[in-house]
Amino acid sequence: MQLQKNFSLRKHNTFQVDAKASFFTEVYTLEELTEALDFAKDKNLSYFILGGGSNILLTQDFKGIVIALRLSGISEQRIDENHIVVTAKAGENWHQFVRYCTTKNYGGLENLSLIPGNVGTSPIQNIGAYGVEIKDAFHSCKVLDTLDGSVKTLHVEDCHFGYRDSIFKNSEKGRYIILEVSFLLTTDHHQISASYGAIQQQLEQKNIKNPSIKDISEAVIAIRQSKLPDPQITGNAGSFFKNPVIPIEQFNILKRNFENIPNYPSHQEIKIPAGWLIEQCGWKGKTLGNVGCHPLQALVIINSNGKATGQEVYNFSSDIIDSVKEKFNIQLEREVNVL
Repeated sequence: MQLQKNFSLRKHNTFQVDAKASFFTEVYTLEELTEALDFAKDKNLSYFILGGGSNILLTQDFKGIVIALRLSGISEQRIDENHIVVTAKAGENWHQFVRYCTTKNYGGLENLSLIPGNVGTSPIQNIGAYGVEIKDAFHSCKVLDTLDGSVKTLHVEDCHFGYRDSIFKNSEKGRYIILEVSFLLTTDHHQISASYGAIQQQLEQKNIKNPSIKDISEAVIAIRQSKLPDPQITGNAGSFFKNPVIPIEQFNILKRNFENIPNYPSHQEIKIPAGWLIEQCGWKGKTLGNVGCHPLQALVIINSNGKATGQEVYNFSSDIIDSVKEKFNIQLEREVNVL
C-alpha cells in the first residue's frame, strides 16, 4: 500500500472541486484494501471509499484516509441457453462495462449506457435511466463486511433496492464495501426497453423499427450527450437531485394550479420530474458566482468556471431546494453524497 499525504482530490471527483485528503491510497487487491482499513483503525482515522468520484460533493477537506478502489477484472458464467452471469470488479468503469456487455450481445444494461462512475458504486443508489434500474439485472454482489472483516455474498433480496436506494445507502451505510457485482443478462430473446419517448425519437430518426440492444445503447448515448455536460470539460455529478415521489392526494392539489405538470404513476404515488420543478422556478441556465444550473438540463448543477468550491455548490443546491419547496411544497432530495 502506497500512502500519499495532503493529497488533492480535484482529479478524483467529477465536480472538479479542489479538496484535500489527509491521506490517499489506491488499492488493487483485497489484501491492500484490508491493509488500508487497518491503517485507518490503528491511527484512529475516518476513511472514505472512493469509486469513480462521479456522485460525491466535497464541501471540505477530508481529515482521514481516502481509499480509491481499483479492483479490476470481468468474468462470465453461463447459466442456460439464454442467460449468463457477468461479474465485474468494483473498480471497472461502468460505461466500459456496459459496452463490454452490449458488444457481446448480453442484454439488460443497455439503457444504462454512459452513466458515469464505477461498477462498485452502481448498486448503492440503484442507478437507473430510461425505464431500467440496476435491480432489474442485479444477481449478487461480493462485499467486505467491515464489522468482522469477512467477505460475503449479498443477493438482490438482501439489498432492499428502492428508487435510488439500497441498504448500502441507508440501514447498512458504511458497513459493506462492494468488491464486485454480478448481473444476470440475456444472450438471446432480449427484453428491449424502448418505451421512453426520447429513445423512440432517436430510433425513428434512424428509421429503426426492431432495435437491437446495441441500437438502444447508441440511442441512450446520443440522448445523454445531447443534453448532459461532459464532466471532463465542465465539472458536474450528473443528476444532482432525485425525482420526488409524492402522494396522489398532493399531486391532485398541484394539478389544479399546474395543469401541465408532468407525472409518472409509481405504485400508489406519483413521481414528478425534478428537472421540471427546478425549471419552473427559473433556475435552468442560471449562474450565481462560480456555480450554475445547466442550460439544457435543469437537474444538473455545474462548476461553471472550474473555480467553485464544494460549499458553493452545496449552497446553490440549497437555494434550489428552498425555491421548489416554496412554489410546489415539494422537498427535493440531493442524489449526490455530500462530504
